Amino acid sequence: MPSAQRDLYEVLGVPRGASAEEIKKAYRRKAMEYHPDRNHAPDAADRFKEVNRAYEVLSDPNMRARYDRFGHAGVDENGGSGPRGFEGFADFEGFGDIFDAFFGGSRGSRRRRGPVRGGDLRVALDLSFEEAVFGCEKEVTYARPERCEECSGNGATPGTSPDVCDTCNGAGEVRRSQQSIFGQFVNVTSCPRCDGEGRIIKNPCVSCRGTGRTKQERTISVKVPAGVDNGQQIRLSGEGEVGPRGGEPGNLYVVLRVKDHPDFERVDEHILYELPVNIAAATLGTRVKVPTLDGDYDLEIPAGTQSGEDFVLRGKGVPHLRGGGRGDMVVRVTVVTPESLTDEQRELMQKLAETMGTPPLPKRGRSLFERLRDAVAG
Repeated sequence: MPSAQRDLYEVLGVPRGASAEEIKKAYRRKAMEYHPDRNHAPDAADRFKEVNRAYEVLSDPNMRARYDRFGHAGVDENGGSGPRGFEGFADFEGFGDIFDAFFGGSRGSRRRRGPVRGGDLRVALDLSFEEAVFGCEKEVTYARPERCEECSGNGATPGTSPDVCDTCNGAGEVRRSQQSIFGQFVNVTSCPRCDGEGRIIKNPCVSCRGTGRTKQERTISVKVPAGVDNGQQIRLSGEGEVGPRGGEPGNLYVVLRVKDHPDFERVDEHILYELPVNIAAATLGTRVKVPTLDGDYDLEIPAGTQSGEDFVLRGKGVPHLRGGGRGDMVVRVTVVTPESLTDEQRELMQKLAETMGTPPLPKRGRSLFERLRDAVAG
């Protein structure tokens, strides 16, 4: 048998000078490793006995001292406790944690009784681009189960009361004993008759059919902070479904749906605007009015501006959601080639083309997001 004469410190994998806490941690680790419910190796049960025998000796200061002095002879049946089987391990300090790890929860835990909390709800709220940027206050209307006024939420016909469940005697849970190699275990489950509430309704309320709730339409005001974006949610605590049988309400999640802007594109806290400029203006330079969320802005386009160049307007973007200023607005110049010309314009362009010759290629352009990153970085 593996535990015949093996050194007990070696069994737990600790040095001889290990502290009591180190021994305890090592025992828990080894016990979980060799527990027969988890380890199906042929020698797992013997290893499990060996680990518990080692912990029984080394966790007791007197037995550990005898073992350190005399070895196994000091802790045999004449000098101490002999090896144990599986029975009685639940009395070991630390074994309760192993038990919980395999069987899911404390042996003495009971299902918490009381009304069940209501479910969470979600409702969509449409916002314009500007409302999302600067914030607003809007109303949302939705339906939710409310506490039944007829029975005050207990689900029983007025004048009657819910009865104690005769299956679980009001405990909300049923217990079944189960025999195993470790002894007798108790399996605790929610009562199937009362769904864990501990009571049943024999005379249900006509208005709510025993649920304690009736669906009603509700309108509330929602404050939308500046800087929100499409798809984000606002949580309103306690505005969700009212729980059955008088339970606390859940939460309401308002999902924001932000409409696109016809001129602006948003990237995080920054705004992009594409400014069309004709060839002559880009060549000679010009001053134009650029629309922003704060009104028109006079922007100077220097002579020789190439298509794709960016101009950054600091602080003209979206407010940071958690405060601390605003993002920037990036104006991207797009030089537009005319598709049709008058006779006079064609003649002038022909003369210009003859005098200018073939110009050198501009630097290869970068992606929109690369330009945005570099532009806002300054």
